[in-house]
Amino acid sequence: MFANVKDDSDKSDELEQKNKVVLNAKIELELSELPEAERAEYVKELGIGESGLDALIKKAYEVLGLLTFSRAARWNRAAWTIKKGAKAPQAAGVIHTDFEKGFIRAEVIGYDDFIKYNGELGARDAGRLRLEGKEYVVQDGDVCHFRFAL
Repeated sequence: MFANVKDDSDKSDELEQKNKVVLNAKIELELSELPEAERAEYVKELGIGESGLDALIKKAYEVLGLLTFSRAARWNRAAWTIKKGAKAPQAAGVIHTDFEKGFIRAEVIGYDDFIKYNGELGARDAGRLRLEGKEYVVQDGDVCHFRFAL
């Protein structure tokens, strides 16, 4: 459920719905007009924690049972969406069907480690890269490099 609220809305009187997202369209418009570098500061200043759009996206992923994984390559960084519970070969298949058919293994770094160690090389040097096989269930935020044979 999506609900637009007034500026002076008291969150205690919001609709009681399991999958609700409450946001203020006026604030969202203001956020969309700000340069990206200033948005986080404005959200912090308002004391709302995150934008309504971010909350809506997170809730939609939760309700639909989705998660995001990414691939870190020096020449191309991209993210893909998969259903929760998908195993590594199915995740690889989202990138390209040949990746799933010829899946050998996945080199995986958790998102927090990827950030903490400044990327793939730092995480690898810190021993935070793991090798996972066909039964590995991909986790939200995983950074994966898929090995496959044609």
